[in-house]
Amino acid sequence: MSTTVSPEFTRNLPKAELHVHIEGTLTPSLRFKLAQRNHIDTGYSTIDEMKKMYNYNSLSSFLKVYYAAMNVLQTEQDFYDLAMDYLHRAVKNNVRHVEIFFDPQAHTSRGISFSTVINGLYRATVDARALNIDAQLIMCFLRDFSRDSAQSTLEEALNYKDKIIGVGLDSDEHNNPPMKFYNQFTEASAQGFHLTAHADPDQKDSIEHIQQLLEIICVDRIDHGTNIVEDPDLVELAAKRKIGLTSCPLSNTFLNADMKGTEVIELLNKGVKISIHSDDPAYFGGYIADNYYAIANKYHLTKEQIVTLACNSFETSWISNEQKAIYLREVQDYVQNFNN
Repeated sequence: MSTTVSPEFTRNLPKAELHVHIEGTLTPSLRFKLAQRNHIDTGYSTIDEMKKMYNYNSLSSFLKVYYAAMNVLQTEQDFYDLAMDYLHRAVKNNVRHVEIFFDPQAHTSRGISFSTVINGLYRATVDARALNIDAQLIMCFLRDFSRDSAQSTLEEALNYKDKIIGVGLDSDEHNNPPMKFYNQFTEASAQGFHLTAHADPDQKDSIEHIQQLLEIICVDRIDHGTNIVEDPDLVELAAKRKIGLTSCPLSNTFLNADMKGTEVIELLNKGVKISIHSDDPAYFGGYIADNYYAIANKYHLTKEQIVTLACNSFETSWISNEQKAIYLREVQDYVQNFNN
């Protein structure tokens, strides 16, 4: 079998997606469709006009576009359609298991009920079974909102514990360290939720935030987190605890002009369970297989390294050991049979 990593290989390789924001899968075409359905004036008369506004060079400029687009999401059916649109694309990328982020505060703050959001998204995860993909939901706190808002959101989420697998933390990291939400993370863990949190690349105080997540909050995963290479002791701790890191090469290039491929390779070599994901694929130009191929192509990753990334995605997912074994066997069978 050739050692060259091809787009076909990365597309059909079984994989888990652990870092994808459902709001970040809102394509211009779906946004346009929902705007028409809900009689919302977006200020754009065509899809092409809308696409031209997907232009940003910093986290803050991206978030401005990102949050404005959400106004078209109004009804339970809208959230269902959003999730199903992503799930169909995930199937084409041979995603076998996905844990989807959603941001309830981004919707409740504009008058959409928590139940509207969760019921639409959850219905899609149930229907995803017909597509032969296993889907779960992770509720994220918006870190640039208040602790009180996070607490209220967590309390509401407890009414839907059977529909949510974990709790995360995202949005603008500047002046919003993980410890701001220590009490909410502690309560979420006590309620049985898994924990993850963003540590976006090259943010102010990034290594301190990663240390808080690993040593104090004790998350199961860190989203992005590649700045951990700045502290060998934390790298060793992450490897020892088998903490998952979820890197997103294409979104990194939009905001940092760097895929962080050197860091991904270093972490792989040091035994850290890092894996590759799509983040906000409608905004950053590619779904998960595109991200796999982009980093493989630019940094000359071997098939063995790509397969390790895929295995890491299953191993650090929040499913049973029995489910993990099934998916890891699928990866093994795929590699053995590829081009044979």
